[in-house]
Amino acid sequence: MSRLKDAAHADRKATHQAAQARDTWPVRIAGAASEGADQPPLIALSLATIATGAALRRPNVVRGGVRMLAAHALATGIKTVLKTNIDRTRPLKALAEGHSIGKGTGTEDSDLNSFPSGHTAGAVAVAQAAARDMPALAIPARVAAGAVAAIQMPRGKHYISDVMAGAAIGLASEWAVSAAMRRGERALAAWRERRDDQK
Repeated sequence: MSRLKDAAHADRKATHQAAQARDTWPVRIAGAASEGADQPPLIALSLATIATGAALRRPNVVRGGVRMLAAHALATGIKTVLKTNIDRTRPLKALAEGHSIGKGTGTEDSDLNSFPSGHTAGAVAVAQAAARDMPALAIPARVAAGAVAAIQMPRGKHYISDVMAGAAIGLASEWAVSAAMRRGERALAAWRERRDDQK
């Protein structure tokens, strides 16, 4: 229990120190860029990937776009449930008024929705999905997702633990979607084989 308290204290202390840079121009620029990992841009990116793959007749790109969209949707659903059930003060508010974390009240007050990081969850889910079907994008997609995660502490938007939880949600969501897609593809292949045998 003592180690957990120590870890929580270190999390808050490191994040509050990082947030001292929130008004510097590099953090402001990187923070603005990280808004590309908000829900509407990631949905638009996924749909654009599907459309591009269809136009170019590239099944792997279409599949990648579908995987991106599904992984993002699942990650968004999970983080929304957690945000509803856990109220945690965002670092910027905590610096002014003190930190608190507790059972969710269903509040829509953004200042109490620190846990987990939705931007990180969505960015990681989409990056992992893109990397699976379009390996050439693996490094840039993962670097971009890492950058989105890393800037959340200096911006004062999230604690390190919020970001770690968001990354875990993104990874788990992409894994679950990919597992479901594999099962679906196997079932479709088996159905086609049976259909061909009956001809």
